[in-house]
Amino acid sequence: MISYERTLYPEIEPFETGMFDVGEGHSLYYERVGTSGAKPAVFLHGGPGGGISEKNRRQWDPALYDVLLFDQRGCGKSLPFAEIEHNDTWRIVSDIEKLREMCGHDSWQVFGGSWGATLSLAYAQTHPDRVDELVLRGVFLARQKEKNWLYRYGASEIMAEQWDQFTGLIPEDERGDLVQAYYNRLTSDDEATRLAAAREWSLWEGNVATLLPDPELLDAFADPAKAVPFARICAKFFLEDFFFEDSQLLKDAHKLKGIPGIIVQGRHDICCPPTSAWELKKAWPEVDLRIVHDAGHSAYEPGIVDGLVRATDELAGKSA
Repeated sequence: MISYERTLYPEIEPFETGMFDVGEGHSLYYERVGTSGAKPAVFLHGGPGGGISEKNRRQWDPALYDVLLFDQRGCGKSLPFAEIEHNDTWRIVSDIEKLREMCGHDSWQVFGGSWGATLSLAYAQTHPDRVDELVLRGVFLARQKEKNWLYRYGASEIMAEQWDQFTGLIPEDERGDLVQAYYNRLTSDDEATRLAAAREWSLWEGNVATLLPDPELLDAFADPAKAVPFARICAKFFLEDFFFEDSQLLKDAHKLKGIPGIIVQGRHDICCPPTSAWELKKAWPEVDLRIVHDAGHSAYEPGIVDGLVRATDELAGKSA
């Protein structure tokens, strides 16, 4: 049994919260934690369609960091709730830049896991001069093979009974394109249909997120407040290929040259298998890839927590 020393920092309240108007009818909820004027960082949550939580605030030493966290378009406390119009990767990248300017930072550490890692890479490749370093977890590069792994064949072979539950909502003649079938229901005029689809989509994601079953996490994923925006936005982004050309993030990895990076990757990540992190490492040799051998995808498994907190401590110059 591996023993890990680092844990999350103590619970902390934001020193600033607010709503930030980014136009097109969208207003983003944001909060800042830590010490105003300290080392700047931004947290990019997963999904697409997830949101921030109180736990997310605790991955940095609050004495050393000034961290901005925000709910992306349609997510969490951002408005309008679960909105999929005017909601895409490049609009979110633009939102991140607007938030940086709002905070008055010249540049900052960009921290994200899963879809948050995807978004971190897209932002860094678009604005490399605004990124001090990248901290990534559970790398997802939004390629066709990764989409197929999660919604066609791959994860289905490992989480077999959960896959049957996920596909069971969809008639057999529609299962050739599960994402489209779910999207049709998630955008239905019938509320009961939308809620049922959101719950099953979200539970599938929750089931592949942890190495060991986590009933508390699954309860959270089943909550309509989380499931509805998560499922609607996630399905739309999958249908639109995340608004990337295939393999775009790997092809543009040369734009990351000179940016320090740390990847914390679970060896048994069913949601985002380690092959993506390894291929990114080969395309971006400077990044420090740290494999956690007894972890899956979740940011809150002990080895992943230890790895992420060590990374933010190191990048702030804190001794091991």
